[in-house]
Amino acid sequence: MPADREIFVAPGLRSPFARIDRELADVDALRLSTPVVQQTVAGPRGPGDGSAVDLVLWGSVIPSLEVSNWGREAWLESGLEPHVPAQGIVQACATSLAAATHGAAQTLAGRTDLVLCGGVESMTFTQIGLPLRLSRTLRRTVQAGSPVRAAKTLAQLRLKDIRVRIPTATERTTGMTMGEHGEEMAKEWEIAREPQDRFALRSHMRAVSSREKGFFRPLLVTPGTFPADQDAVPRPDTSLDKLARLSPSFDRGEGTLTAGNSTPLTDGAAAVWVGSGEGIDRLPDDVPRVRLLDWEEAAIDLRKQGLLMAPTLAIPRLLARHDLGYGDIDLWEIHEAFAVQVLCTIEALESREWLRDAAGVDRDLGSFPTDRVNPNGGSIALGHPFGATGARILSQAAAELASQPSGSRAVVSICAAGGLGHVALLEAP
Repeated sequence: MPADREIFVAPGLRSPFARIDRELADVDALRLSTPVVQQTVAGPRGPGDGSAVDLVLWGSVIPSLEVSNWGREAWLESGLEPHVPAQGIVQACATSLAAATHGAAQTLAGRTDLVLCGGVESMTFTQIGLPLRLSRTLRRTVQAGSPVRAAKTLAQLRLKDIRVRIPTATERTTGMTMGEHGEEMAKEWEIAREPQDRFALRSHMRAVSSREKGFFRPLLVTPGTFPADQDAVPRPDTSLDKLARLSPSFDRGEGTLTAGNSTPLTDGAAAVWVGSGEGIDRLPDDVPRVRLLDWEEAAIDLRKQGLLMAPTLAIPRLLARHDLGYGDIDLWEIHEAFAVQVLCTIEALESREWLRDAAGVDRDLGSFPTDRVNPNGGSIALGHPFGATGARILSQAAAELASQPSGSRAVVSICAAGGLGHVALLEAP
């Protein structure tokens, strides 16, 4: 990146995260987004009424019949400066990380100086779809203009047409769920059940410890904004024994992925700031900020390489471009779709053969520092609202990295449906 155009990331605010149909069950995606946007922009750590914001990028993954442009609707609903342009953006689980790097590209090009990025997901409010024939017939019935014509149109329906479609995490290309792909990865990389449970336990224990220390409090909206004041997903009472007693979720026979070592369905919203030095200076002085040095996107052949393995191509390419090894990274924030996905990622990153043949990086990047991964817990413990996770991880990484010595580096990594991976490189100023 040009030396005269540095890009910075600063933490935004987020809602508490809660499991589907629980604490946030009465709050739809727009009402989840609005307080997060309002308090990030116009709260005590924001730049004001919104007039200092150049662009809003806000995403949600699950389709909505009421909202198409999430960025614009969330901004307008927040009652902020109406002349600020806003748009929706979608990249599955990496949605709000994609929003951040898109905002960074706009800023790097000199088009913007301060961009509000983020996203939301209310899995509780997922809308059920109708097959095309049923939808078309019902629409024509309503528009028929007379009871006789309406009755004739409705009579065209057959019993087999009357069904609903509930959105699932099934890959259109393969017809398999993400969990089923995870089971394939577990077999390919020979990852047993016990290390997955142990990793999940560590995620919960770290999240609970960080919550007790107050790490998350500056990253959350004002208490009382939502029915929950803190994340409702972390389990202080879990243990290896409890995790071991859970049945497999995706392969009832020999499966190793369970509800305990997988990310739960989650409701929540999160924001993050991206901007130039001038733009980030519009925020109050007490808002931490770190440099966004670079980012990388990758895609794998999900029929052959493992659905969630794309970050193992993006990470080594990004590090090699900056002549860095794993040991040069002080903080790793890796999205935990499943414990097995993180463990497979680490195995692949330590394989010289994988780096050379799959990622095209023929160099030794060193041993992977597993102890530096997700020191404040990850998605297994905190939850995973698809559209919000990228902003949650970026804000969390920026807050943690800003407390470390100048020059410390972090890698943020998110795997996404469709065999995609999105990673970013941060540095403490």
